[in-house]
Amino acid sequence: MKKKVFAAFIFCALTMFAACSDKAEQKTATAEEGQATEVKDVEGRKNFGKKTLITPQPAIMIATYDADETPDVMMAAWGGQCGMNQISFELSAHKTTENLRLKKAFTVSFASKDNIAQSDYFGIVSANDVPDKVKRAGFTVTKSPNVDAPIVNEYPLTLECKVVKMEDDGNGGAHVVGEIVNMSAAESVLNEKGEVDTDKLLPVVFDATTNSYRLLGEKVGTAWGSGKIFQK
Repeated sequence: MKKKVFAAFIFCALTMFAACSDKAEQKTATAEEGQATEVKDVEGRKNFGKKTLITPQPAIMIATYDADETPDVMMAAWGGQCGMNQISFELSAHKTTENLRLKKAFTVSFASKDNIAQSDYFGIVSANDVPDKVKRAGFTVTKSPNVDAPIVNEYPLTLECKVVKMEDDGNGGAHVVGEIVNMSAAESVLNEKGEVDTDKLLPVVFDATTNSYRLLGEKVGTAWGSGKIFQK
């Protein structure tokens, strides 16, 4: 049941880039394009050229340990679910990237309305400059019993993950795929059926159009249900 709940909950993965695609194939495809051809405007619309905008994006919080077991948390937006029990994300050169290479483990939580200031702080400040940034934010951690990574107590939903794929980009960054070993949630974010309730979790998404965080909105349809009207 945990995996089903997880698959249903990671709403943002539906709008993300194909995070589990093979990067080598992507590079090959780019190289094969050769010289860029002239881009023609689409009539009736404002054309931006080669500008990328995938929105909304998740505000996922990645927690890791360094060699001294000092916890670090960073916010990432370039990520999402890429399998029934896998999550993938892209990182540039960060303390988190170094920790992932070392520990091969991490946890993922989600920024919410109630902790947006702390979550944003984790995205602003590097642990290379402020090693105790988790403590400074007033957050605490508990060591995961399943992977060598910290669980941030103040985030009510956590995925414990082990790294199953990590491809360096040559500039200190990496494409990371993790396997979810366990998902745990505080009672405060569960409904009467014992399932994660996003109305209680109050997760936020990153809006790249305005560089802002937005609260997950109202339910407007049923997955694998609303479209059935066209099957009649």
